[in-house]
Amino acid sequence: MFEIEAGGSLKLKAAKRTGNSVGNEESKEAGQDNRHIVDDGRSQKLTRDDIETLKEQGLKGQEIVQQLIDNSTTFKDKTEFAQEKYIKKKKKKYESDVTVLKPSTRLLAMMYHGREPGKICHLRYDTLAQMLTLGNIHAGSKIIVFETCAGLVLGSVMERMGGYGSVIQMYPGGGPTRAGMESFGFPSHFHDTLHEFPMCKVNALLAGTLELSEKDVDSQASGNGQSDSSQETLGVLEEKSSKPQSMEVSTDPEEETKRAERERLREQRAQEKKVKMEEKRKKLASAAAQLEGRNADGLVIASRFHPCPVLLGMLKFVAPSRPFVVYSQYREPLIECYTKLREQGGAISLRLTDSWLRHYQVLPNRTHPMLLMSGGGGYLLSGMTVAAGTSKSKNQQKSEEPAAKRQKLDEISPSFGSAT
Repeated sequence: MFEIEAGGSLKLKAAKRTGNSVGNEESKEAGQDNRHIVDDGRSQKLTRDDIETLKEQGLKGQEIVQQLIDNSTTFKDKTEFAQEKYIKKKKKKYESDVTVLKPSTRLLAMMYHGREPGKICHLRYDTLAQMLTLGNIHAGSKIIVFETCAGLVLGSVMERMGGYGSVIQMYPGGGPTRAGMESFGFPSHFHDTLHEFPMCKVNALLAGTLELSEKDVDSQASGNGQSDSSQETLGVLEEKSSKPQSMEVSTDPEEETKRAERERLREQRAQEKKVKMEEKRKKLASAAAQLEGRNADGLVIASRFHPCPVLLGMLKFVAPSRPFVVYSQYREPLIECYTKLREQGGAISLRLTDSWLRHYQVLPNRTHPMLLMSGGGGYLLSGMTVAAGTSKSKNQQKSEEPAAKRQKLDEISPSFGSAT
């Protein structure tokens, strides 16, 4: 823990002594109740300017809190509970302490939800914990993740897996978003287990028409053609501009060095572009190889897009008897997913749940729920995949057997009628 000194410098804070050093003498005198205390804003003698002056003089937060207690006319009349609450509130305001903590799923989820909930689709930390549990995220598994929560869900899955297994991130648009994942500070071997695949190429992969080499060659050829054409045009312009100069003025060595430097930079950029395209092709090929087996151990979806088409498309890459979980801030999209899965089959144990959380203040003789709470934590749709082909064949066999028996009884019944 560090404390902020005057000027903004950090200083390691000394170990905390037992007991409350602030207001010990004043806390001995306390009132019976607070019914006669009127909050009219006149109980504190120190003004805002006085407090700023104390800060400029170099007083620490603890000393400023003590000054506020000494200059309060109603502090001694408050009850012990009210005095402790007052000291705690003023400490939080004037004591500038900084504690450095190792990043974790819980801390980052609480930070995002408290400061920028829109970036993570209002995903609350207890709902994220349920997603990791329902998705059966563990080391050595292969998990498909589709999320638009700034990489928070992706980082949570990678932390739970511990660097063992593989994670395939499906992303919309031009590239994946991993700001939240990078905040975890994972070592390098964690990133070796991460693969990425664009959503725009899922249909081609399912149809078997995804040809990585040809597409990359075409894209590189087009990119190289554009660069070559630009180089040719630049060369022509330079020749045109240099011809009259050579006729009038002799060649300048500085211009030749500048031209050589520009050509060298142009070649270097083209080479870097080729290397990036090759790396992108390798990453795409490795992710496609992971998905082509269609043996993923789980599916996690948490995005701002409608989850129904994404879920129905991604379930084809998940092996039978594997869990999946879908998060949505609203209930209606998940109801549609539930209905579609019930109609087409391929999933059992479907559950649509609403997570609910309440904070409690637990203190002696004053335990009660907190007044300010989160309104909702979103909704989760979870289930288990099954092989659709085998289930249909079993149902057909069961339906055919009674039909054959009924037909046999119908044939026998006329003979009994004729005998009688």
